[in-house]
Amino acid sequence: MKPSSPWKWVPTLYFAEGIPYVVVMTLSLVMYKRMGISNTDIALYTSWLNLPWVIKPLWSPFIDLLKTKRWWIVWMQLLLGAGLAGIAFTLPASHFFRLSLAIFWLLAFSSATHDIAADGFYMLGLTEHQQALFVGIRSTFYRIATIAGQGLLIMLAGALETSTGRIPLAWSLTFLVAAGLMLGCWLYHSLALPRPDQDHPATTGIQGHIVKDFLHTFRTFFQKEKAGVALLFMLLYRLPEAQLAKMSIPFLIDPLEAGGLGMTTQQVGFAQGTIGIIGLTLGGIIGGMAVARYGLRRCLWPMVWAISLPDAVYVLLSFTQTTLLPLINLCLFVEQFGYGFGFTAYMLYLIYYAQGPHQTAHYAICTAFMAIGMMLPGMIAGWMQETLGYPLFFIWIMVCTLATFGVAALLHIDEQFGKKTAKERQKSA
Repeated sequence: MKPSSPWKWVPTLYFAEGIPYVVVMTLSLVMYKRMGISNTDIALYTSWLNLPWVIKPLWSPFIDLLKTKRWWIVWMQLLLGAGLAGIAFTLPASHFFRLSLAIFWLLAFSSATHDIAADGFYMLGLTEHQQALFVGIRSTFYRIATIAGQGLLIMLAGALETSTGRIPLAWSLTFLVAAGLMLGCWLYHSLALPRPDQDHPATTGIQGHIVKDFLHTFRTFFQKEKAGVALLFMLLYRLPEAQLAKMSIPFLIDPLEAGGLGMTTQQVGFAQGTIGIIGLTLGGIIGGMAVARYGLRRCLWPMVWAISLPDAVYVLLSFTQTTLLPLINLCLFVEQFGYGFGFTAYMLYLIYYAQGPHQTAHYAICTAFMAIGMMLPGMIAGWMQETLGYPLFFIWIMVCTLATFGVAALLHIDEQFGKKTAKERQKSA
């Protein structure tokens, strides 16, 4: 039987991986804000949606025991499509907030499970050469999904708000479109995904071995050198961003009299989902190139400054409350570019710390602590904003950047980590 070309399924698989994540993490914020939910409730309850990604390493070994990764991918996509449609039908209800949050929880757990299965299937369905070849392709299509979810879907909701004059109806239709995207992916992948010989459930004889290895992996993670410093870095490096991510969209949407910028849903979709994503992507690309040339150790402090100082644009915007869209878009581009550049140091340090015999599992645990670092500060961000007001809240964000500088100062990184040798640069050229 002729092997299925990776071009037939890798791009669509990672597009399907990106859509539910951006819906849960970003689309929910805009939708709840437009539906009149307070900033305190938005930040508190949507932060809990990070939990499935926090505890993902706890159940990831057991996915191997039950079914094939292909089975998990196909059925999770069907469940995700059904869940998105379910949210669409809850929005006209009087208790939509509770009902939709319950379904968002289902979506979050399904999305995290889909991530585990998709990443595992990627390694099973491709040779080592193909894995290296398609790593950029998968990232690109994940970014396309981000633009589709964070940009196009929000802009669609804004257009429907204007044309129908009914915000619940507009968002119901938007979620039905998102559901259609996921169900289309489900139907396509149920036919197009290959069936690798290696993709089978773990046998009974090795189940105990998997559990034993899992516990050993967790123990050795905390026995690494400088484990305490690493955990502080994972939890606190993004302390400002964890709070800013929850309140940036409400700030853009809130009317001028409430301290916001009074942007429409369409304008927010374009600014955050297009201009912002372009800045984020460019920052990440340039950050990766810089580390490849100079190494993570030399790039660390420029990246710390880059992820911290651009947050000041929100102080500027909150004090001026400008309505000039080009200026707002420029500020968001600068902030996201700096974040993309500075976030490179964070992700590479996770790889650096995870090095060793259990690299894959240790990296998954690192990403769990990354999710905790985003979840806990984000939970109080809404209360902080409503207590302080937007200008003082954004000044507080700048104060929190001291934590970013502090934990970065504790790191000890090998000088050559991340840096290409002269021979490798010559080969790539």
